[in-house]
Amino acid sequence: MSKKAKSISGIIILILLFAGIIVLMNSLVVTKENQFTIIKRFGKIEKVVDEAGLSIKTPFIDEIDTLPKSIQFYDLPESDVITEDKKTMVADSYVLWRIIDPITFAQSLNSSVTQAEHRIDTLVYNSLKNVISSNTQNEVISGRDGELSTAIMESIGNTIDQYGFELISVETKHLDLPSDNKTAVFERMISERAQMAATYTAEGESEAQKIRNSTDKEVAISISNAETQAAKIIAEGEAEYMRILSEAFDHPEKADFYTFIRSLDAARSSLKGKDKTLILSSDSPIAEIFYQID
Repeated sequence: MSKKAKSISGIIILILLFAGIIVLMNSLVVTKENQFTIIKRFGKIEKVVDEAGLSIKTPFIDEIDTLPKSIQFYDLPESDVITEDKKTMVADSYVLWRIIDPITFAQSLNSSVTQAEHRIDTLVYNSLKNVISSNTQNEVISGRDGELSTAIMESIGNTIDQYGFELISVETKHLDLPSDNKTAVFERMISERAQMAATYTAEGESEAQKIRNSTDKEVAISISNAETQAAKIIAEGEAEYMRILSEAFDHPEKADFYTFIRSLDAARSSLKGKDKTLILSSDSPIAEIFYQID
């Protein structure tokens, strides 16, 4: 074989080798751990690869699309919503979602994550608006600990299933009043709280006065009962005293003795201080005691 023929053969081999490499490169499909790989032929889905690794497709004919398998985060733009009591609030939310049926997702949304986010934006906003419009402002504020998110998810229901993905959660980052009327609302809330505090204070004072009146009444009744009992005891004591006097003066012997004792008590009462001298007139009842002593 001539040198010219050998040179031509070498070139052909190189061309074939290069073509083979190109064909091989267009035949291999690399699927990553967090991806779905969709193999299409003339726009029709032929195969979905959901395991990481290498797979084969028909070169120059088959096309591939990749879809995320991991959980996706979508941040909704801030939007104004109106509560049941006609109060405007600003809602800022985000959504966690993921693809669960890559074939349905590819067919309904043309394998576009952007289109999926547009669907999420519309569905979540409408559900958020409906939920908030059926609650008062106070109910919306108190529901930020999870009740609002649950209500939004229930409002969406299974509407999203037709697109081949699911919503994991809808969370509200920020739910507040518009900045231009915050001051007025805060002032009204402060005024309402002050009125409530004044009402509670008045009710407390009224209840306290009732308790004081009841206590004063009970004390007055107790004092009255005690005074009545004391008067009764005093009356009984005086009656007993009069009975004893009556018995003492009923007999002459007892009367003389009782008179004698009372005269001694009177004399003893007169002897007070340093001066112990007792001067009596002859007609003094006390002197008569001593005149009668033999």
